[in-house]
Amino acid sequence: MNRIVTRASILLMMIVTLSVSAQDIHFTQFYMSPLNLNPAMTGVMNCKTRMIANYRNQWSAILSANAYNTYSVSYDQKIPVGREDYFGIGGSIWGDVAGESRFGTTEGRLSLSYSKKMAGYRKKASYLVIGADAGLANRGISDGDLRWPSQITPDGPDLTLPSNENLQDLDFLYADLSAGLLWFSVIDNYTNWYFGAAVHHFNKPNVSFLGTDVELYSKYTIHAGVQFELRKRISLLPFAVYMAQGPHRELNAGTSVRFAMGPSRTTNQSWEAGLWYRIGNKTPSGLHSDAAIISTRFNYENFGLGFSYDINVSGLRKASPVNGAFEFSLVYNICGPENRGVYCPRF
Repeated sequence: MNRIVTRASILLMMIVTLSVSAQDIHFTQFYMSPLNLNPAMTGVMNCKTRMIANYRNQWSAILSANAYNTYSVSYDQKIPVGREDYFGIGGSIWGDVAGESRFGTTEGRLSLSYSKKMAGYRKKASYLVIGADAGLANRGISDGDLRWPSQITPDGPDLTLPSNENLQDLDFLYADLSAGLLWFSVIDNYTNWYFGAAVHHFNKPNVSFLGTDVELYSKYTIHAGVQFELRKRISLLPFAVYMAQGPHRELNAGTSVRFAMGPSRTTNQSWEAGLWYRIGNKTPSGLHSDAAIISTRFNYENFGLGFSYDINVSGLRKASPVNGAFEFSLVYNICGPENRGVYCPRF
């Protein structure tokens, strides 16, 4: 186990040394982390205010206490404009810490959106939403726990040996800008669909620890989802998201089934179960299977609680048989009476 941890640390440090731009964080339950998915989803909700917390733990079977941990909290609300349109305003904080080196990023963002009604009426309508966010991120690393290739001996790591490396910026800040679009159509209380696209890091901030210029790749996201009734009290919810960042590609797609449990179909009391699959690309060419995903979610009035587990099916299963990542999400909505409103998809 120690040998595996050491190799993982060395690999991470080699990546930093070569100044390779890393991929972004991602949540398996992307539909329960809307502000991280697309700033245009800010304020797109049936209630007035929404608060969300997400937590993800990955590779704990290999790295134990040094597993990858990702968290996010967000707040957003909608503000009426005229008779039918809305502003959305929100803020989010997310953090990610990885490996023995404690390589981590923390970012705070302010998100804004505007929802414009394009067709329909109060309960059956289509909207175009434009959104953007601006953030300030901190990226850092703990140099006291680093192990470099020059310090590896046949008897194990020897930290008294020189590293032959020069990390100039162990902790630094950078600005981060994103923008997105969303189209959604609500047909009735049980049928809706949406399609969105976003560009993150379009300012391509410098993220080098070595004092050189290394741009963070812009990330391009396309996502879509549908909800419709199969039969009374049973709805199908297919979702998919595709992300491209530098040489990296990822597709996560699957379906959840929602079972209404309240006294009526319109009551927000339900249970969901889902199955997903995630694939990525190989470099320089080809595809590989990453994970099969099982998920569940409970909705009770203004609360939503989600859990998912990634079953590792990639080549890394040799080091971590089956074990992948688990994830929790918590949503709380603050509603209240409204004289007019937008009937949005229920994410």
